[in-house]
Order: sequence, then C-alpha cells, then structure tokens
Amino acid sequence: MKRGKNYIESAKLIDRTKFYDATEGFNLVCKASKAKFDETVECHVRLGVDSRHADQQVRGAVVLPNGTGKTVRVLVLAKGEKVNEAEAAGADFFGSEEMVTKIQSENWFDFDVIVATPDMMGVVGRLGKVLGPKGLMPSPKAGTVTMDIAKAVADIKSGKIEYKLDKTNIIHCPIGKVSFGTEKLSENFNALMSAIVKAKPAAAKGQYLKSVTVVSTMGPAVKIATAKLGE
Repeated sequence: MKRGKNYIESAKLIDRTKFYDATEGFNLVCKASKAKFDETVECHVRLGVDSRHADQQVRGAVVLPNGTGKTVRVLVLAKGEKVNEAEAAGADFFGSEEMVTKIQSENWFDFDVIVATPDMMGVVGRLGKVLGPKGLMPSPKAGTVTMDIAKAVADIKSGKIEYKLDKTNIIHCPIGKVSFGTEKLSENFNALMSAIVKAKPAAAKGQYLKSVTVVSTMGPAVKIATAKLGE
C-alpha cells in the first residue's frame, strides 16, 4: 500500500519493534497525528481465546470516563410510560412497533445505538437480519436490553461503548479523539482494558492479552506493552 508523505513522516517517530507503556504510546499517537481533522483514536486488542466457542466469548460494555468525543444518536424501543422516560432522558428517537416498521420499510438507520425494553424484544427480533450485521442488535450483556431506560440512555450519551470479539479474536474500540490528549486517552484506555481483563472467560487458557495496539484514523500504529495491564 502506498503511504502519503504525512504518514511516512509520522511513522519515523515510532519504533515498530518496541512496546510502549500507555502514556508514552498515546503521546506518540497524538504527536503522529497530522490530519486536518480531529482523528479518532482506536484500540485493537488481540485475545488468546477462540471466539468459535460459546464459553470463550468476550463481550460487554464500559463507560469511558472522558467519553468518545462523538455525538451518539440513541433510539429507544419501548411501550407506554417507558417511551416518555426515553424522551425525558434525552433519547434522539423513541417509540414502539412503528419505529420497527420504519426500519423495515424505509431502511432507516439514522441512529447509532438501540436500547430496548425486554417486552419489545419479540418485535425487535424480526430485525435480526438487518441489525445483526451492523452491530446494532440490543443485548442484555451490553446493557441495551433493560427496563432502566433513563440510566441506559445517560450512560450511552456520556461515553458508554460496547466491546466484543470479531472472528479473528480481536476487539476493536474507539477510545476518544486526538484532541483529548495523552492523559484523557490513557484514562479511557485503562477503563477499557480493565473491563476486558475482568471479562476473561474461565475457559481461556494461556496468555489472555496477546497484543494491544493503538492508532489514530490516519496515523501509524503503536504497540502497547501488555505486562502492566492488570492480567
């Protein structure tokens, strides 16, 4: 792949053979960011588990202390008073079966997260084929299937993110923007890593944290040492 001049210059700041501690790593990520927009910073965590086995799945949610820097649009699917609760909590869209129909008939996806009450999941299940591939299906593990609508919306708006394994046993998560700076990015990173370590399946054997990499949208990757990440 041909790289641009900015990327090549940024890559010179980073020793690709070295593993950095989190503070040093994020310092480099911020220094290496040359784009004209506020780049998103992502964390990629390779785990020593096999996602093909149900007892080795790693999935959950964590509220990042400094948020993600992104405005998240929340759709709440609920009935009765819970719809009013969603509106009061600041949900962007809310409703019952009419919202499910809107998604089905209009291919409407002007939202980032769906929160649903348990009594709506029978209807929401009809959307599995369209929501699943987009990673939008509500889940009790992620806290997006709940009766406590107000808390769920507040958590998401304040920086709650989901993490889950992909087919290659890697978790990919946004943890902020370059403009956050080293300290806030490190705090968000530590919150995510603590949650992932706590979510270690009992069936996982051997080294759990195989590799951890952080990278900005247009920048080079920085490898983070796993030794101090609480395993």
